Amino acid sequence: MRTALFADIELRDRGRISLDNGHEMYWEESGRSDGVPIVFLHGGPGAGTMPVHRRFFDPDYFRIILFDQRGAGRSTPQASISANTTADLVSDLEILRTHLSVERWHLFGGSWGSTLGLTYAQTFPERCLGLILRGIFTCSPREVDWFLYGMGRFFPDAWRDFANAIPPEERDDLLVAYSTRLNDPDPQVHMVAARAWATYEARCSTLKPNPDAVRSISASEGTLALARIEAHYLANGAFLKPEQLISGAARLREIPGTIVHGRYDMVCPIETADRLARAWPEAEFTIVPEAGHSALEPGTRAALLDAVERLKGLE
Repeated sequence: MRTALFADIELRDRGRISLDNGHEMYWEESGRSDGVPIVFLHGGPGAGTMPVHRRFFDPDYFRIILFDQRGAGRSTPQASISANTTADLVSDLEILRTHLSVERWHLFGGSWGSTLGLTYAQTFPERCLGLILRGIFTCSPREVDWFLYGMGRFFPDAWRDFANAIPPEERDDLLVAYSTRLNDPDPQVHMVAARAWATYEARCSTLKPNPDAVRSISASEGTLALARIEAHYLANGAFLKPEQLISGAARLREIPGTIVHGRYDMVCPIETADRLARAWPEAEFTIVPEAGHSALEPGTRAALLDAVERLKGLE
């Protein structure tokens, strides 16, 4: 089994696509121009893509497609929640697929990327060659409440810092309190809230503490986009119907799929992945015994690389 990511992969092409309501999407390609298409769905929502994300895929086999979702990464306007819903992102994926003249492609997504991947695949199953989904998240009220309050049972110090960024009288509804601040036009207000939100998530994302990752995410140019767009989607249940992604799993039956989940994922508890696996029994369900939420933890990274290798020959 391969355990190391592929070596740095250079870009082959990139561009921008004008969308509706003033949005513009950044996209890029690497690997083989005539390779089997695979699209990377980043997390957050709002996190954006990074060069390391290309390295999950064999550049001698795949046509590797990355893009930044509305408001995220290099897409503009950055951190915008205007006309930014799951349906918009699914539509954007179809616009990207058509723009790149892709007939069918594999989807690879983790955390929020699993949410978007499930929604897209259930809407356009005929466009999907295969699915690799990690850190399953469906944005149910139970999952949202866990993120805002439940993680504090295992990370009381991280949660205390997260909560203490909000006045005591507002802590009964942290999502409203944070959303109000994240959408305040004053950078002195929204950036303080964004750093507190992003730091909380980063501190809870790995099985073993990773101070470098925490410092990186809290100081990133994309910190506001991550926090503001995440809060926007959490507050609106990802604009999905209750139980939509679990009840719609029957539409995935003909798509080869792999679900990868860390046993000790505190950001997206494994119970949701287990529910999806039972609703979609044809998918291979890999539980990584010594891992949290991050895709870059050793066990999860190896499981994802193995899953990608098994996609070869499915075109």
